[in-house]
Amino acid sequence: MVVLSTRDRITPNFKCNGTRNLVAVIGGPTSDIDLHMAKVLNIYKIPQLIYGSTSVVTEKSYSPFSHWMFPNVAHQYKGILHLLLYFRWMWIGLFYLPVESVEQYIQNVIYSYSQCGVCFDFIQTLQTINFSDGFNELLEKGLQMYKTAMVSSAKVLVVHGEIQTIMSLRTMHQVAECEDEPIKAKGKVWIMTAQMDFTSLPFQRNWDIGTVIHGALSVAVHSEEVFGFYRFLQMRNPTLAIEDGFIKTFWQKAFQCSFPSSRSVSKYGQICTGEEKLETLPASVFEMKMTGHSYSVYNAVYSVSHALHKMHISQFRHRWVPDGGRRQVLNRQLWQLHTFLRDVSFNNSSWEHIAFDQNGELMSGFDILNWMTFSNQSFVRVKIGKIDPNIHSENLFTIREDAIVWPQQFNQMRPLSHCNENCHAGYVRRMKEGKPFCCYDCLPCPEGKISNKKDMDDCFPCPEDHYPNNEQNQCLPKDISFLSYGEPLGISLAIFALAFTFITALVLRVFIKYWDTPIVKANNRNLTYSLLISLLLSFLCILLFIDHPGKVTCLLRQITFGIIFSVAVSCVLAKTIIVVLAFMATKPGSRMRKWMGNQLAIFIVLFSSLIQATICTVWLATCPPFPDLDMHSMTEAIVLECNEGSVTMFYCVLGFLGFLAIVSFAVAFIARKLPDTFNEAKFITFSMFIFCSVWLSFVPMYLSTKGKYIVAVEIFSILASSAGLLGCIFSPKCYIILLRPDLNSRDKIIRNKYCK
Repeated sequence: MVVLSTRDRITPNFKCNGTRNLVAVIGGPTSDIDLHMAKVLNIYKIPQLIYGSTSVVTEKSYSPFSHWMFPNVAHQYKGILHLLLYFRWMWIGLFYLPVESVEQYIQNVIYSYSQCGVCFDFIQTLQTINFSDGFNELLEKGLQMYKTAMVSSAKVLVVHGEIQTIMSLRTMHQVAECEDEPIKAKGKVWIMTAQMDFTSLPFQRNWDIGTVIHGALSVAVHSEEVFGFYRFLQMRNPTLAIEDGFIKTFWQKAFQCSFPSSRSVSKYGQICTGEEKLETLPASVFEMKMTGHSYSVYNAVYSVSHALHKMHISQFRHRWVPDGGRRQVLNRQLWQLHTFLRDVSFNNSSWEHIAFDQNGELMSGFDILNWMTFSNQSFVRVKIGKIDPNIHSENLFTIREDAIVWPQQFNQMRPLSHCNENCHAGYVRRMKEGKPFCCYDCLPCPEGKISNKKDMDDCFPCPEDHYPNNEQNQCLPKDISFLSYGEPLGISLAIFALAFTFITALVLRVFIKYWDTPIVKANNRNLTYSLLISLLLSFLCILLFIDHPGKVTCLLRQITFGIIFSVAVSCVLAKTIIVVLAFMATKPGSRMRKWMGNQLAIFIVLFSSLIQATICTVWLATCPPFPDLDMHSMTEAIVLECNEGSVTMFYCVLGFLGFLAIVSFAVAFIARKLPDTFNEAKFITFSMFIFCSVWLSFVPMYLSTKGKYIVAVEIFSILASSAGLLGCIFSPKCYIILLRPDLNSRDKIIRNKYCK
């Protein structure tokens, strides 16, 4: 109001002194003051250069004649978001001043940060200084905010404040330490916005500054070192600076002295000479480097100067009128300076280009600073990065992490700020009810699935040819598995098969050698030879089940096994039926004699084998077995197997074998007590009991076994059932033939009959 009125008379809209023309106003740093100033200055169309922030678009509508030395604030918040994401700080606290120009924008910031995975432990407004409130109430609210910050599990606190905010934070910290129950300061990384700067009240001169700002990160309006500024400060002398009405007051408070003419002599006790050196003051009292706000003011002054220069040049070129032989420049209206300000473009003394964009905002970026404090109450702000909106968005944010000094509590290790520990690979996140989305429990992946990154929301299965490792954090390639000769199980089964083949061959040779003895003649020699040959082949067919399954072996495996076993069991059945018929034929008047002979035995064997061969032929014609890969039955291996093609036909083959075995067992059981020296019914009964037991237990074992062990189960069943037939039927006969030849004679048979 003073600059708009007559000197020494504050009368709005009434100005008598025409020599003091106001051409522009440089305002700041708080946004609310800028907003209210703009409303008044717009009435007079006076250009205003604001070095405070522009938080909302509505400010621009209030101030069409304003220019902003503060870059677009949206780039600042985007840069802070990049900073949080770079350090993976996903759990933060937020303080902000509840001023009109900030609150709505803060809501947008919260939304955009949340979209990128950053969530907030708390969002709290900073206490504003209001003289209508009591001092005790201010302290109480400040302590509550400080307690919130220290109790929070978030290690990173973002502060959106104004120029005096650091002063308020220091006050809160100091009062908290003086409480009856002091609030212990914990390690926190404070991230401060560019609207903030270091300010201090005189009574805070000796307060510790390290606890609050040491290791803090802040955003600042980009600045460069101004040539000659340090020398300019060294030459300041309050006794000579009559043009500066503030320097003497500052000098007395900074050096704690008084000028002879000052009323503060009794307060400080020592006299100011004017020769004191500003560089001897700690940075908490006075900084010898130009800060971001001061750099904005510096550029604003030169912007107005360049605009005025251009306006006057334009005036001289285009607006000359004669006046008694002299030329007079026509005065331009103040609002016309606005156009020249918009077009300002120059390099300052630091060779930085200064220009405004189409919205009247300074085309510049932000610096990222790291605060380092020292025991003498001094500090330095080290540039560790930048936010440059004028380059590609991928390079908007750059930082030098190795140059950062962290708060002492973190022992120079990068702080972690998470609601809870990360879920490592092998685990999946599950949100906690009633907590922000950054808070979650870590649960292990379900069986068969993995997670290979931190904090995954879901586990996923491995490809079919891979399997999860024990930690469930990566997929391992599956091995190819099949029953081979190169492993102990395969070679053991092969050895047993060959051993029983050799034993069967020996038995066959014995029976051929003693073909004319009574014990060999009994129960049909042809059936005996056929049974031994089928048992020999059954042992050999086991070799088809071992080693790499191919197309031919898959076709021959079950078909060969089914037909050979049908021949063997039908031979046993024929032998049993002949025994029964033989005893029935001995009865007087029996008609069973006509059924005696080789024809019946041949018929039983051929008929049974023909039925099994028919089943196998239908199987081969409709859905034959084929080589296949089983990806799922074994976790760590791909099973190379023979797919049966039709499970129904496979069980039909087994079912027919079971039918023959049960019939043989039943007939043998009936004939077991028939009297005769060479009666085989008892041995056949026991052998068929073993045979049926083996194959009845085979079915559940076959269904419950996986991988190559299915083949091993079937091989074992073939070995056990064939060995049972061989041992139970032929071992007693071999014993008599080889060890008791005296029992293998017709006289012995007749003598036994007579004794009975």
